[in-house]
Amino acid sequence: MPDPVETPLAARLATTKLLPAALEGTGAIRVCIDRGGTFTDCVATFPVEATAADAATERTVVVKLLSEDPAHYGDAPREGVRRILEAATGRAHPRTGLLDTRNVAWVRMGTTVATNALLERTGERCVLVTTRGFGDVLRIGNQARPRIFDLAVRRAAAVCEAVVELDARVVLDARGDVAGASGERLRVARAPDWPAFRAQMAAVRARGIRSAAVCLMHAYTFADHERTAALIAREEGFAHVTLSSQLAAATAKLVERAQAAAVDAYLTPGIRRYVAGFEAGVGGVRVEFMQSDGGLAPAHAFSGLQAVLSGPAGGVVGYAATAGAGERAPALVGFDMGGTSTDVSRFAGELDHVMEGVAGGVAVAAPQLAIRTVAAGGGSRLFFRGGLLAVGPESAGAHPGPACYRKGGALALTDANVVLGRLRAAHFPRIFGPGEDAPLDADAPRKLLARLARDVAAQTGAAQAMAPEALALGFVHVANEAMCRPIRALTEAQGHAPQDHALACFGGAGGQHACAVAARLGIGRVFVHRLASVLSAHGLALADVAHEEQAAAADEPWTAAAHGATLGPRLAALEAAARARLAAQGYGGARTAVQRFLRMRYAGADAALMVREPADGDYAAAFVAMHRHEFGFVLDDRAAVVEALRVRATASLAAAPRAGSDVHAELAALRRTPVASPAAHAAFVETADVYFDGGWQSTPVLRLDALAPGDVVAGPALVLDRTSTVVVEPGWAATATSDHLVLERGECVRAAADADPTADADSAAADPVRLAVMAHRFMAIAEHMGRTLERTSVSTNIKERLDFSCALFDATGALVANAPHIPVHLGSMSHAVRYQLHDARDVHPLRDGDVLLANHPLAGGSHLPDITVITPVFDAGRIVFFVASRAHHADVGGIAPGSMPPTSRQLFEEGAATMGFKVVAAGVFQEHALRRFLVDEPAAYPGCAPTRNYRDVLSDVHAQIAANRRGIALLRQLCAEVGQPVVHAYMRHIQRAAELAVRQLLRDTHARFAAGGSSSGPVRLAAADRMDDGSTIRLAVDIAADGSARFDFAGTSREVYANTNAPPSVTASAVIYCLRAMVPDDLPLNQGCLAPVTIAIPPHSLLDPSPTAAVVGGNVLTSQRLCDVILAAFGAAAASQGCMNNLAFGVPPADDAGGAPGWGYYETIAGGHGAGPGWRGQSGVHTHMTNTRITDPEVLERRYPVVLHRFALRPRSGGRGAHPGGDGCVREIEFLRPMAVSLLTERRVFAPPGLHGGGPGAVGVNLWMRRQPADATSPETHQTS
Repeated sequence: MPDPVETPLAARLATTKLLPAALEGTGAIRVCIDRGGTFTDCVATFPVEATAADAATERTVVVKLLSEDPAHYGDAPREGVRRILEAATGRAHPRTGLLDTRNVAWVRMGTTVATNALLERTGERCVLVTTRGFGDVLRIGNQARPRIFDLAVRRAAAVCEAVVELDARVVLDARGDVAGASGERLRVARAPDWPAFRAQMAAVRARGIRSAAVCLMHAYTFADHERTAALIAREEGFAHVTLSSQLAAATAKLVERAQAAAVDAYLTPGIRRYVAGFEAGVGGVRVEFMQSDGGLAPAHAFSGLQAVLSGPAGGVVGYAATAGAGERAPALVGFDMGGTSTDVSRFAGELDHVMEGVAGGVAVAAPQLAIRTVAAGGGSRLFFRGGLLAVGPESAGAHPGPACYRKGGALALTDANVVLGRLRAAHFPRIFGPGEDAPLDADAPRKLLARLARDVAAQTGAAQAMAPEALALGFVHVANEAMCRPIRALTEAQGHAPQDHALACFGGAGGQHACAVAARLGIGRVFVHRLASVLSAHGLALADVAHEEQAAAADEPWTAAAHGATLGPRLAALEAAARARLAAQGYGGARTAVQRFLRMRYAGADAALMVREPADGDYAAAFVAMHRHEFGFVLDDRAAVVEALRVRATASLAAAPRAGSDVHAELAALRRTPVASPAAHAAFVETADVYFDGGWQSTPVLRLDALAPGDVVAGPALVLDRTSTVVVEPGWAATATSDHLVLERGECVRAAADADPTADADSAAADPVRLAVMAHRFMAIAEHMGRTLERTSVSTNIKERLDFSCALFDATGALVANAPHIPVHLGSMSHAVRYQLHDARDVHPLRDGDVLLANHPLAGGSHLPDITVITPVFDAGRIVFFVASRAHHADVGGIAPGSMPPTSRQLFEEGAATMGFKVVAAGVFQEHALRRFLVDEPAAYPGCAPTRNYRDVLSDVHAQIAANRRGIALLRQLCAEVGQPVVHAYMRHIQRAAELAVRQLLRDTHARFAAGGSSSGPVRLAAADRMDDGSTIRLAVDIAADGSARFDFAGTSREVYANTNAPPSVTASAVIYCLRAMVPDDLPLNQGCLAPVTIAIPPHSLLDPSPTAAVVGGNVLTSQRLCDVILAAFGAAAASQGCMNNLAFGVPPADDAGGAPGWGYYETIAGGHGAGPGWRGQSGVHTHMTNTRITDPEVLERRYPVVLHRFALRPRSGGRGAHPGGDGCVREIEFLRPMAVSLLTERRVFAPPGLHGGGPGAVGVNLWMRRQPADATSPETHQTS
């Protein structure tokens, strides 16, 4: 029989021939199934005989069915196989019982079963076994809250129902008697109490829990205790036990490894039951499952952790193997748009893997494809809130679905496309309505859009409501921009230009948006596979079986000698293990390929890169080149160290199906034939009215399966396949090839919403569509700045704890947009920019190419470690914008390491301070000025040191400059697209939208507190609280009926001879944060939030100190108390921990020349979040003005001479009430060598008060315990405040 690949895909889909009788029972049918949350897609291929009338030698069958339809079948994948067998053989097969699968070669499946179980929390009941002192590791996580402006903080629930703490401890010790697998030395500081552990596990098993996850401290290198714990657990009746040392052997981070083990224990039993049930229905057929990393695994080896991204991984493999194949293939952006969300990815010759991700709110430490998800899909609901059009994140779901489904559903993006005429009701099956027998409804969404258009007009003051179709198109534009943001994150933020890519579009809804999304990104070519709507299933046929082996390393520098002695042999051992695993599965020999990697980073840095084995074997050189490309710089004075080893082995079937034709070679040789008269073409269906920018256009509708290779259809046009629609926008053309529909745009085509560079420039009223689009663009610029800063920085504070913020400002220095980083930075950064613009312009006049650096409280600073880098953006000799970044640097000198001294009384004791200087002048970096600021000036004060790590601060300042430069480039790009006048206008419009939202909040508050609800006079709200030294913060808020308010802090205590003084910029930050947090809508935070507000602060008070007053505590302590007072005045939330719990330790540089460099470490520690009307407070989370992450326990112990004995929640410390407050934390650290240690804390005297009769939380406690001689009965303990 001829080679099946000779039959073009279009012909394979069109033929209806059956499996030849001669091939009956030979296993000739290959079945691929993508089981999604709503639909299950099946694609099968099998040989057929050529005839005179039909030359096809292979047939492809597509089956699409509901994933849940209990009235008709029990399991969708089994039903899909049954229908395929009937289509292939022409015989009926039973709906129940065992299928006759002798004709099936194999079944490959991708499934969202695990993802759905994680999202819906329907997995197996399980227990976490961990080291004593870390039982709350899953609840605390990295301590950051997911959304910084949510007063009702919600984090994903931990997947483990119970926790058992093993009373054992292993610590790293260079002189230890135990050699770890990573090469590190250890000692067993406390041997396990196995009898007690057995009793604990028996008690848990008696509760009906049968699955366990085991994750102990430093098990990545010493796994003996985990293995013994697993043995005992199995003896006690646990059916499934997951070991972190086996699951994530290369991950030297306790939190990530614990989360991975917990997820696996939670999901794997359910996955195994599902697999067993499916296999029982299809007989002895070979079944393989897609893993999150894009490789297949046999059914018996498929586990929960590997299954989390099983569904979308198939689509990535599919477009990579089709549109990404061939020598001419460009870099591709994958665009997979479904019903509830859109997944984006990138392919440039190799699948792009990451070693950790997030699913269902849980961090997953496992190899996985780099896929970003945005909550914008066909079912995403449409809103007008906060003055902006919004698409999602809420979804209409499958039931009741969008309004057009005739089940009373909400307005959704699918409805917008129906109203626009882009989805044709006549070409949908009659499956809608309560009886599931009615056509798609175009009238209901039109009525809902008309009603919403009237609401938009009323709220914006427009003279006339938009037409429903115009509003629908506006929502499509907003959705397109939302989907562009993650694509830009994959490309621009990683140093790749979007316009250098092609778009690979798939998924049920992708074809409706592909042209518009590509145009916004400057992409001129889109590939839509003929199986695009089921590409995740088709991709399974093109995937390889894969297995990975990993191991941790000791963070030692890479050298050729070290590689030959230890790393090379370890890689060889991992490769042998991976090959053996594949061979055991029936794959071996020449069909197996192996890739070796080392995960490397610079010593002392956090950014690790996965370095593939170079041809010359020089991993260090390869790392340096990769680091320069990825981050834009190298660190010549630091060694490249190895933190993990990885081997990936892949294998394919001997007769694996091929991807089809090389579309790029075919395009180059294709003879294109324009379809001059669509109505006369065999593919023609009808002519329809479709709404585009500019109005309704007569648009031909054609069938994809009737377009022959070479046919070119000019836009506008709609191209229909069996289950989806492709919209060919005006100015685009669609060319059919054997396997694809290729969309290409003319040079003159631009993003529709950006077509007129002068529109709205002088308009007093904002167009609501463009306002929403520009809000996305402004926010995206700030986010890109943040990603650049994170990528190019070197310090733990910035790269791992994310203690930084980036923002853009208008020409007056008013905040336009900031990424959601650190709240205490937000309001104060505008003060810093405006100080340089107005107060300092005579000192250093600004010129193009200048970059300013400042940190003084009087210059808009918060505290001295927070250094702000400000870059003015010039055009034609005048400032048109500003961009700025603020980052917390680990040490800027002063009397204590970390520059966070608890005993400072004057500003100079806290480190280097400057009102501002040019760190870059006319494009030239001024390192002499930076060194003078960080080294010479602070060292001149008595008892003070210069910065203890100059090179890190220098590198991070460079990173801030690079982040600003990135923001400027993106602003200029935006101006080139839409015109600078439009950008300026919409900066004002976005600020006005924020102002209106805050005014509405204040008007609602006035109405709520006014006597009888009808008073037109001002309403006064008041609250007060005390700092631990007895100082009072007093606030009176007078709210007028028009939504303006005066925040008056009269009565606040005077400046203190301590460091809890807070500069006025910090008060502004607290006010703007609280107002934003109380606004119910998803509002962009900018200067408009403060427009209705005046802030009155008494001079020389705690909140307006003198120029030389110490302020380090004002930023991290008083700012939190300000939030408690403001929210109490509004009755919005009870007090939170009121503190950031600042801990710093370190050592100064050695005095002798060439001595050891100094170092410092700084962290802030989470606590309890206040409850509110209708919600409980969250435990173990950062609150209000900060949201930094905490260093992982194992990372902390690997890098610093300390032992972390406990990091846990403090039970019942949150305060009683109908809605209790969140519990605080306990963190216990042992210091292994002499060093300076400082704690800067609050709420140790006065408890955080409750609200509306709720009880107070517990006060915090600081304990210093000093080891006593061996004959002492207990350690000496001191309590401090």
